Amino acid sequence: MELQMSYLKDFLHQIAERDYPAFLRLWEEYCASDEIDPQELFDILKATQNSEFGEPFGKYVEKILPLWEKLPEGDAKHSTFKLIIDLQTINNEELRQRVFDYIQKRWTSAKHFNDKLRLVGLRGKEFFQGAVSHFELLDHMEKGKFVFHTGGWGVGEIMDVSFIREQLSVEFENVPGKKDLSFANAFKTLIPIANDHFLAMRFGNADLLEGKAKENPVEIVRILLRDLGPKTAAEIKNELCELVIPEDEWAKWWQGARGKIKKDTIIETPEDLQGQFVLRRAEVSHEERFLKALESKPDVASLTAMVYAFLRDFPETLKNPDFKSAVQAKIEEALALPDLTEAQHLQLLFLLEDVSGQKGNSKVAHIIQNAKSLEALVQSIEIHSLKKRTLMAIRKIRPDWKELFLNLLFTAVQNPLRDYLFTELLSTETLPDLKRKLEDLWVHPARFPELFIWYFQKITSDPKAPYADKEGKCRFLEGFFVLLSHLEQTGTQKELVKKMNSLLTAGRYATIRDIFQGASLPMTQEFLLLATKCHSLSDHDIKILHSLAEVVHPSLRKKSESSAENNVVWTTEEGFKKAKERMEQIATVEMIETAKEIEAARALGDLKENAEFKAALAKRDRLQSELKSLSELANKVRVLTEIDVSTDEVGIGSIVECKNKKGKVATYTLLGPWDADPDQFILSFQSKLAQSMKGLKVGQNFQFQGEEFTITAIRSYFKK
Repeated sequence: MELQMSYLKDFLHQIAERDYPAFLRLWEEYCASDEIDPQELFDILKATQNSEFGEPFGKYVEKILPLWEKLPEGDAKHSTFKLIIDLQTINNEELRQRVFDYIQKRWTSAKHFNDKLRLVGLRGKEFFQGAVSHFELLDHMEKGKFVFHTGGWGVGEIMDVSFIREQLSVEFENVPGKKDLSFANAFKTLIPIANDHFLAMRFGNADLLEGKAKENPVEIVRILLRDLGPKTAAEIKNELCELVIPEDEWAKWWQGARGKIKKDTIIETPEDLQGQFVLRRAEVSHEERFLKALESKPDVASLTAMVYAFLRDFPETLKNPDFKSAVQAKIEEALALPDLTEAQHLQLLFLLEDVSGQKGNSKVAHIIQNAKSLEALVQSIEIHSLKKRTLMAIRKIRPDWKELFLNLLFTAVQNPLRDYLFTELLSTETLPDLKRKLEDLWVHPARFPELFIWYFQKITSDPKAPYADKEGKCRFLEGFFVLLSHLEQTGTQKELVKKMNSLLTAGRYATIRDIFQGASLPMTQEFLLLATKCHSLSDHDIKILHSLAEVVHPSLRKKSESSAENNVVWTTEEGFKKAKERMEQIATVEMIETAKEIEAARALGDLKENAEFKAALAKRDRLQSELKSLSELANKVRVLTEIDVSTDEVGIGSIVECKNKKGKVATYTLLGPWDADPDQFILSFQSKLAQSMKGLKVGQNFQFQGEEFTITAIRSYFKK
């Protein structure tokens, strides 16, 4: 049988190559076989019917009838015979009698039997190609039954049938009103479908189908695949979304359905999004499928991933002692392989613990205790839960776990892993070190942007987190704006920029409202200034930020336009040049390109549903807002010169050296907001740290972040 099943591939090859003589030779060979598979025969005939070989092949198709006779009785045998008669073109008396006998046996009690025989060409010498399919359609023609129109009208419900007029009346899903079709036309365009067919249920009672889909999603997908054939996830969505499952419920429904489908024993789930879901001919147990997959002898990495995923999805299979022993033997076989890496060895040992049920393997402790680099070991483990399990073992076994956890907090990719590391580091003994690391994160947000955003969300949602107080939130909001501006300029992490904008505007700017409540006036002014450097914030966003700030600090309210407009924006010549270049870039390049994008999108039509048009308009608005903001600030610019800088006290243009009580020295350059670069220790003169030093002289002290600093030197920016 396995050899026989290979014929389909050969037939499809000959059709693709358009080699008709070779196709006929293969057909002769196929017809001389001892046995055939009904599904393969049907697939061969269907492929031929849909090809350019269909019409000439009609002279030879009946040669398969002796083999067809050997097929077991059932729907498969009937469907194949229908297809043979659909294809045949010889219309000889012997075949006519055979078709007559077949129909008489199958539809003995059919109403209007003789009329139906006449209509399909079996009462005289007429052409009777397709007689079985046509008779089946005629026998199906009753009020309330469903048909499918192959010309695009979709599913229809039969409303009336007249054998006297030889016509039927049908109400279709895709055309308005009832349509009258002659029987002759119906033979060409209609396919009968049962009342329990997926399409019939969707057309006839979508509410009932929706109820079934929500109650048992696997059953609905089974019916869909049974009646419509293999489908990708996108194709399943096309058939169900909105028509059966409301669009706003689809994502949640499909997420739940897909998890259940994956565990179904009759539906074959694809490995990727482009693959098709297929209804198997017979159920295959999870254990059988898994052991079959292991026969391909996967490498260690693939074996680890396969065993982990299988045990996660089907833990109940370990109740089968034979299957459990087989999996355990496979893992032990892999553990005996030479040249296993520490990470591979460790993951296999964890899986062996899960399968055997025996925890605390001494070999796990040995690997962790003797690992040359714990960080390299953890980073080499690709499976998230096994990575966390490794960390838990390290926490228990290694006394030097603290340093590792602090380093991994900054390099871990998955937020759940960060959450675990963070929770462990909150203990009393590690908290001071953790806080120092977090201070560095605030000062240099661009070094670890994903981590910064993760922690910004944490302090705004967890009041017990370090720096979740008013002062800490202000520090991190300042870093947030600095990071947002930096990411916009580099243009490398557009998705993170979108996420940051969403965080700011979520809940009607709830996070901003909260932080502004605890911010001082100078700090709030710094926020507003930094926000103007963030090009992704719209003019509307900036106005709202100003409004929120004015609620907390009424002095910011514009009693007259002059108070705000007369504020000087200090900048270096280089900073001013960059700002002017940016304005020129927007006005002469980006706005023109955006105008072209708008016109191109407008040409697509249907502006209400035109995503490209809306995106282009939004981009134009952002550019206009950025250009306006830069232009307004440019009118307030004062270019810093050497004469503006004093070395007697800290002011704009100062390079300040200071040290803390422990003698640690830091050097800061104080410039305007356009020149600020915290990674290079260049601060905006309006930042909180700069304002803490403003006006002080060498030898004087200032407080910042709970520490006392002494100014040891003041130099001019122009005498670096």
